[in-house]
Amino acid sequence: MIDVREPSAVWLAPRCAIGKNREKKVALREPRRLLVTGGAGFIGSNFVHYWCDRYESDRVVVLDALTYAGNRQNLASLSTKDNFRFVQGYIGDRALVDSLLESENIDTIAHFAAESHVDRSILGPGAFIQTNVVGTFTLLEAFRHHFPTLEGRGTFLHVSTDEVYGSLGPEDPAFTETTPYAPNSPYSASKAGSDHLLRAYHHTYGLPNIITNCSNNYGAYQFPEKFIPLMCINALIGKQLPVYGDGQNVRDWLYVGDHCSALDVVIHKGKPGETYNIGGNNEVKNISLVQMLCQILDELAPDLPVRPCSKLITFVKDRPGHDLRYAIDATKIKTELSWTPTVTIEEGLRRTVEWYLTHRDWWEALLSEEYQAYW
Repeated sequence: MIDVREPSAVWLAPRCAIGKNREKKVALREPRRLLVTGGAGFIGSNFVHYWCDRYESDRVVVLDALTYAGNRQNLASLSTKDNFRFVQGYIGDRALVDSLLESENIDTIAHFAAESHVDRSILGPGAFIQTNVVGTFTLLEAFRHHFPTLEGRGTFLHVSTDEVYGSLGPEDPAFTETTPYAPNSPYSASKAGSDHLLRAYHHTYGLPNIITNCSNNYGAYQFPEKFIPLMCINALIGKQLPVYGDGQNVRDWLYVGDHCSALDVVIHKGKPGETYNIGGNNEVKNISLVQMLCQILDELAPDLPVRPCSKLITFVKDRPGHDLRYAIDATKIKTELSWTPTVTIEEGLRRTVEWYLTHRDWWEALLSEEYQAYW
């Protein structure tokens, strides 16, 4: 079984240090009290596992509405931890957010909660505006009124996406933190709006906000509306592997464990008011990614309904406004905060396939009619 909390090399050194040096390093760090929004979702739950495992003296409070993509089971193993609390609720519920910030004396917000699927944003953009823009506004307003009680401490981390930058041509340079925003879908437009709110609240009210724009994540606990888990699960049950257009669209892929380690660095070392791009240094065409997955599945899953599973690849009508290429230039976080990804796309895909193979009960529950409308 793959441990989704496996640290990247960035954090192996302090975790593996021994003796007085390690104890001194831990003692110098002030405990934090985190509110993690969307902590039962894909990236959020991986982050919560990561944080609770590494910082046992910290308090972690998860706020999640448990929509179709939020799964309480993602956090089941943490339920007995004294430093963990789960609250079901919506980020747009100002009274609830205010009460949590005050009662838990929250000093750090890690904001993952979002509607995040491009296809669904095309079909129904209203939910994306309500959660991603209005919900983020509500959190910022609550934090703005709570911040004076923290006596200058505090961090509001907003986890955003590279899709706010628009699309790249095959030879265009990768997105940097100064690339102009040019969102092309209701989803990316809603995330761009929330990014702008973060910037405005820092410059207007002095809130210690930090924005991260990441490339496509993958790994354990990802809902199968997304590309990689959809391919894995469809192959395991013998369904078609749908690829938009001609499969030449390019994405940079970031293993979720690497993403968590990057967010750790940003929270501890990032500068308020700054944006940091987080990429995986793994640009791959969609069709090439599916072919890689098929090879790993053929190797690790001898009982596949269809072998080789590449026979299931089916090209389907392209979606409206499908961006050709995303690519992250992560030079800033490397040079200023000394973070780089450590997991190659080959290793990350293998870990991900192994997780889906050993957690059939998790994804088989999503095959019911209750969830089928969402993927």
